[in-house]
Amino acid sequence: MSLETDYLIIGAGVSGLAFADELLSRSDATMTLVDKRCAPGGHWNDAYSFVKLHQPSVFYGVESTPMGRDRLETTGPNAGFMELAEGPEILNYFHALMRDRLLESGRVRFVPNSEVLGDGGIRHLLSGDHQKIKVRRKTVDASWYTNAVPRTQTPRFLAAPEVAVCPPNELPPLAGRFERFTVIGSGKTGMDAVVWLLENGVPPDRIRWILGRDAWFLNRAYTQPGDAFFEDTFSNFAAQRRALAEASDVRDFALRLEACGAWLRLDPDIHPDVFHAATVSEGELAQLRRITDTARLGHVTHIHPDQVQLERGEIPADPDTLYIACTATALPPRPVRPVFEGERITLQMVRFPQIPFSAALCAFLEAELDSDEERNALAAPLPLPDTVSDYVRALMPDMMNRYACAKHPKVREWVSRSRLDGYSRIAAAVSPDDDRRRAILDEVKSASMAGAANLGALMQSLD
Repeated sequence: MSLETDYLIIGAGVSGLAFADELLSRSDATMTLVDKRCAPGGHWNDAYSFVKLHQPSVFYGVESTPMGRDRLETTGPNAGFMELAEGPEILNYFHALMRDRLLESGRVRFVPNSEVLGDGGIRHLLSGDHQKIKVRRKTVDASWYTNAVPRTQTPRFLAAPEVAVCPPNELPPLAGRFERFTVIGSGKTGMDAVVWLLENGVPPDRIRWILGRDAWFLNRAYTQPGDAFFEDTFSNFAAQRRALAEASDVRDFALRLEACGAWLRLDPDIHPDVFHAATVSEGELAQLRRITDTARLGHVTHIHPDQVQLERGEIPADPDTLYIACTATALPPRPVRPVFEGERITLQMVRFPQIPFSAALCAFLEAELDSDEERNALAAPLPLPDTVSDYVRALMPDMMNRYACAKHPKVREWVSRSRLDGYSRIAAAVSPDDDRRRAILDEVKSASMAGAANLGALMQSLD
C-alpha cells in the first residue's frame, strides 16, 4: 500500500510537532509525521524522570496549545519564577496534542517506529516492511537537530566491569544502594543530577562532580516572559545589547554579560569558554556550589575500581560509588543550510535559543508567503553554539531575522501574537500611555542598534 500526503515531516519531536501544528492552523494541507520512536515527543521519550525545561513552560511546545498553568513555582531553587514543566508532563502534553488535535483533524497521519529512506519511502522498523509515499508538496526535515541523551548514548569512557555506571534515568531506583556518587558531565544533565541528589538528602560531601569543561549559563531571572517580570526582563535585554555595543572582544563581552546579571558561572575564578545556553537560577547555582569535591582535568577516559583516569591526570576512586554518566552532547553540531529549498524544508533555529518558535515561524512563512527567497530572507538559520565565539557568530543572523520580521507587516503581526515567542507578545501589549514601559522598550531598541553596529568589529576579533 502506498501513501499520499502534501507534507512529509521527518521527526515527531518538538520541531516537527510545532511545524505541523502551525501549518494545520494556516492551511488545508495533509501531513504525515514519521518517527523512529513509538510515540511523539522526540528525545523526551528517553529523558530521565526528573528532567525539567530550562525555560518557562508558557513558551514551549506548540503555538495552539498552552503548556502548564501559567503559574509561579513556590518551592525549590526556582521559587518565584514561572513554572518549568517536568518530563512526564511534557510527554503527556505531546501525546495529547497528537491524539486530540493533530490526528483528530483528519489531516494528519502519524507513522511511528519507522524511518524515511533516501528514495522517499518508509521502512517500518519492527516489521521491516517498506511503504511508498507520494509527497505532493514538500518534505520537512525536523530531524536536523536530533537530541542525544545519556540513555541512548554509549558513555565516552571505559569502565571496569565491577564499576557501577548508569545514565541519570537509573539514578532514582539505584541511589539507595550506594554510599557515594560521582556525577560525570558539566552540562544541564549533570547539573540536574547533582541537584536531584542534594534535594533527596545526599550530603554534599558524598558527591563528587567531574566537569569536563566549565560553561557560562543564562540567568533564569531574565528569561521570564510574564507581565510581572516586564521591567526586569526587558531592562536586562537592553543591558545585554549595551554589553554587545561596548565589548572589545569575546572575553570582554562575556564579562559584561556577567556584570549585568544575564550570564552566570559556577566558579568565579574560572573563565569559561563554553556556552550552550543552559539556564539556571541563582538558587540552583547556590546548590551546585555546595559540591566542593570537583575535578577539572578534562574528560573521563577510564574508570577503575581505585582510580579515575582523565585527559590530564588521575584522581582516586572511592569504593561503593555510583557513577552517573551525563556526557551526551544534547545537540551535536550540524552545518547550517537554507531552511527553504524548493521541495525541501530543513527546520533549524532561526531565533535564539527558541527552537519551537523557530519551527512554528517556518510553518507560518511556508503557508503565508509566496517564495523561498522571501521566506529565507526572514529565517536565516543560526549555527548552534558550543563556545562564546560561536554565540557571537550566531548573533548576526539572529538580529537580522528579528529586524526583517519586524519590518514585514504580516510576519510582525504573527510574532506579536505568538505564544512561543512570549516576549514580543508582552511588548506589543504595552499601552501607549505607559511611559515607563515605553521608555524601557525604547532603550532596548536603541541598545540593539548600537549592538548591531559593533557586532561586525566583534566578529572580526574572532579571526
